[in-house]
Amino acid sequence: MGIASTRGDVYSFGVLLMETFTRKKPTDEMLVGEISLKNLVELSWPHVVTEVMDANLLRDQNPFDAKVNFMLSIMDLALNCSMESPEQRINMKDALTKLKKIKLQFQKDVETPK
Repeated sequence: MGIASTRGDVYSFGVLLMETFTRKKPTDEMLVGEISLKNLVELSWPHVVTEVMDANLLRDQNPFDAKVNFMLSIMDLALNCSMESPEQRINMKDALTKLKKIKLQFQKDVETPK
């Protein structure tokens, strides 16, 4: 609608998370037609999210499960930030809280592999 708000910043943060962890830009040549970076992540989440993630992040197999859980959580946050409707997006304070929880869970999972 052309009205600036912090909800737009939250959307951008979600896209930034996707760019960072997939190592793809929204303008990547593999993203053509109806497929956007967000669509690619949505289509892969949660069952094949590792297929779109930057392979360098998953290279070391230990602790692979912790990394996959981390990626799922990050992409879930990214998708919640980039909902089409601004009213559906979480606010930045909640995004930061989730990001901190994801970090703590990852640290815990790495320290005590299953």
